[in-house]
Amino acid sequence: MSYKNEILLDVFKKKATERPPIWVMRQAGRILPGYRQVRASVSGFKELVTSPDLIAEVTVEPLEILGVDAAILFSDILVIPECMGLDYEIIPKKGPAFEKVISSPGDIDDLISGREAVDRLGYVFESITKTKARINGSNPLIGFSGAPWTLFAYMIEGGGSKTFSKARRFLYEHPEASHRLLDMISETIIVYLQEKIKYGVDLVQLFDSWAEMLPVEQYLEFSLPYVNKILAAITGVPKIFFPKGAWSIIPHMKDTPMDAISIDWKTPPSYVRQHLGDDIIIQGNMDPCYLYASQPRIMAKALQTMDEMGQRHIFNLGHGVYPDTDYTHVQTLINTVKTHRY
Repeated sequence: MSYKNEILLDVFKKKATERPPIWVMRQAGRILPGYRQVRASVSGFKELVTSPDLIAEVTVEPLEILGVDAAILFSDILVIPECMGLDYEIIPKKGPAFEKVISSPGDIDDLISGREAVDRLGYVFESITKTKARINGSNPLIGFSGAPWTLFAYMIEGGGSKTFSKARRFLYEHPEASHRLLDMISETIIVYLQEKIKYGVDLVQLFDSWAEMLPVEQYLEFSLPYVNKILAAITGVPKIFFPKGAWSIIPHMKDTPMDAISIDWKTPPSYVRQHLGDDIIIQGNMDPCYLYASQPRIMAKALQTMDEMGQRHIFNLGHGVYPDTDYTHVQTLINTVKTHRY
């Protein structure tokens, strides 16, 4: 399918572009007034994230308000643990909380995976259909999933953590069971992303949000092989991998079947190109906190970032935009990128 704005897809096709494309992680969220109105109209986050019409509305709002180059389907990475059998809630000002967790190898027996699990996520696929109709050929749509280690960490820990020590301990104490669970998660993610592609997403991003919590040897055993398995199984669309904070793993990613790597604000693009080559597409990596600065400083930082990145670049933040960010500052960033010329 062709779109009125194809600059993001053109980068993956190795076509020359006059500027980098731009979208922003968490662009469909609390920074926008429309999202806040929708969020206030429902009982909680879970109602919003399971309502296809509302998902379509908040997914498309950044295209209409901010003018980003792509939409990303509004969802949550925790729909995968949920469909596998671990329900969660989002507690205001605290984050996700699981009613039940994996505390022993025997608990894994209670989970389902693969097609059986993904069949519970019909609302996600319906939301893609509704979103595509609303986009009406203007821009591509990104689908995403959490990576196996990140989802594993939540399933063991039961929520967010500064250390994820329970999840890391489980890896050391129960390595065979850990591999079994990671494989189940991976199989579920593969079916999930393939189904998203079937329903019309144009590219996918895999978020390893807690990649930085593992030392290199554990990451190489318990995360990267599963990431590689998933990305190898996903075909037909571009694939972006975001190993947040895991700069030490980048030299080991030469054979990772990704089309682009997304990096956080602490990872120099020169380091990525040194290890992965000049041809790799880099997404990122402006510090989200920079959007609290004055608008002239935001403009200057955007220009500096584009100068450092060169071409083969997708402009984004080094992580999601923070919820109390003034959306007019995000607008300044986007306008600066869109008026830039190489």
